[in-house]
Order: sequence, then C-alpha cells, then structure tokens
Amino acid sequence: MLPDVGAALPELVVPITPTRIVAGAIASRDYQDVHHDVPAARAKGSPDIFMNILTTNGYVGRYVTDWAGPQARIVKIAIRLGVPNYPGDTMTLTGSVIRSEEDGTVEVAVRGANGLGDHVTGTVMLKGLGQ
Repeated sequence: MLPDVGAALPELVVPITPTRIVAGAIASRDYQDVHHDVPAARAKGSPDIFMNILTTNGYVGRYVTDWAGPQARIVKIAIRLGVPNYPGDTMTLTGSVIRSEEDGTVEVAVRGANGLGDHVTGTVMLKGLGQ
C-alpha cells in the first residue's frame, strides 16, 4: 500500500556525541581535523568538532528506509546542510510524503533540526514501495 501525500514519518531522535561524530567521519574516510580534533576545530573558528555531511547523509537515508521498509530502495537523496551538529545536542529527523505514484515511487521531504535550528533539509526519492 502506498503512503498518502502529506503522511508524516515518525520522528527519529539522534543524540549527537563526540563518538558518533568521530566514528561517522572515520567510517566515511573524512579525516578533516574539524571532525575529530577539538583544538583544531576551535582554531578554525568552531566551538567544537562537528558532524560531516556524509554522516548526515547516512542518517537521512537510515531515517527514510527505516520507515519505508526493506522492499524500498533509495534512488536519489538531495540534502542541504544548515547549522552544525555539535556534541551534546540532539538532532530530530522529521519528514512527510510529498509525492506518491502508482509505480511505487515516493518522495519524502526531510528535516533534521537541533538546538541551533535546521541542520539538514532535503528530499529523498524511493522506489519499490507498495509492491
């Protein structure tokens, strides 16, 4: 069964910890010092280390596929970063269906917000739903 346009996805709350930030950077082979070295991040004007875009992209994908189920496959993710994800904060992912086609194509608008505002906004297109 295909989801209705406007259907809300359940929230996903992600605690932002130093370990999560560093592990995501290492897993995505992003060795920029601002993702693991507090003094270096501060020297570059940031108050702390912060999450990289690849980790954020992974959480967006996880969020939507957890909702859509194993039959769905992501065909496109288009995200835009906003404020950083710093340790000690929480990112809450929310979303809603903005397109639902008979061929099983579904597009979801996604937002990931933390205490500073929107960390990530964008859309995810999936295929294979309702089959």
